Amino acid sequence: MRYDLVIFDNDGVLVDSEPISNRLLAEYLTELGHPTSYEDSIRDYMGSAMHRIHDLLLERTGRRLPEDFDEVFHARVFAAFERELKAVAGVVDVLEMLVGDRVPYCVASSGSHERIRVGHRTTGIERFFDEGRIFSSQDVGRGKPAPDLFLYAAERMGVEPGRCVVIEDSPLGVQAAVAAGMDVYGFTAMTPAERLGGATQLFSGMGELADLLV
Repeated sequence: MRYDLVIFDNDGVLVDSEPISNRLLAEYLTELGHPTSYEDSIRDYMGSAMHRIHDLLLERTGRRLPEDFDEVFHARVFAAFERELKAVAGVVDVLEMLVGDRVPYCVASSGSHERIRVGHRTTGIERFFDEGRIFSSQDVGRGKPAPDLFLYAAERMGVEPGRCVVIEDSPLGVQAAVAAGMDVYGFTAMTPAERLGGATQLFSGMGELADLLV
């Protein structure tokens, strides 16, 4: 193992939530008078903290989203998670490998602590993540592509940034990891490889990631 800490993104890397979240986000924005396709949502918002969605819509349209936007959106997402959400195929094997090899790991997500917990509980991977391994953009104020979240996670885990590798599936996340001075393995299951420029390595399945981490 060449790294002292493996930092996982959550949505799309640990739990297969991006199709659900982006479908619902596109539907809700369209409902509010901001026509958005699923493809638009993936391109513009995947990997974003909620504040970035608000900022982009305000910049583009001059209109603010409703004050209860986050609350309504998360209620819809969590209800869909309970019905549909699964862990990303093969990720349990990767986590079990890290546990067996005593390699430190954590999750650093643009999503809220509540969203992370709901996803982990629904998919059965909460056993791998106690509170000391969970970091959210809520903890730092600025989400990806700023490096703050990854730097905060490394600091709390007691590891120098240069000894960390980040597992990401979004362009914003790759940018944040590079800005933090960390290696980053880009997961191409949903994002074309050309959009993950700057990644140290690319992989398309969790079996490949296990090989990269050995």
